[in-house]
Amino acid sequence: MKQNFKNKKACPPSRLVGSRRGITVIEMLVIIVVIGIISLIVLPQFSKIKENQVLKDGVADVLSSLDKARSQTLSSLNSSEYGVHFQSDKVIIFKGKDFSTRETAKDETINIVTPAVMSSGTLTLPANIFFNRLSGMPSTNGTVIISTSSYSKIITISATGGASVN
Repeated sequence: MKQNFKNKKACPPSRLVGSRRGITVIEMLVIIVVIGIISLIVLPQFSKIKENQVLKDGVADVLSSLDKARSQTLSSLNSSEYGVHFQSDKVIIFKGKDFSTRETAKDETINIVTPAVMSSGTLTLPANIFFNRLSGMPSTNGTVIISTSSYSKIITISATGGASVN
């Protein structure tokens, strides 16, 4: 028995019957181009953020090294004075007043992570600062610069022994 539907709108034939489903080559190319454009915009921003974070970490390492050497000196740890030796790629906390005659086994080395580097400000690198046992005053005061290709910070060591960032 054949049924006749008088209302053809109630059950229209599917438009997809007989057509193929899938992604065409042009659609794939458009997707690849869009992803490429987004990558070109976003990736440089991530590298700048990472570079800025490396700089901040380097500054924090230098400041904490200065503070640690000064604190150890003021507390007369091992009845000694402590100092900080600055190089372009690291900071070394050393025991004593003279970096060249120190006990190297007692050194604490803090590396500055690339792409950050330290350079001369008013202190010429390599530079040594040691702290006075009674007052905590540094042997010399001045500035060092930590920089990357896009950013830089100046660390100032004051005559009282405090360190700050500009």
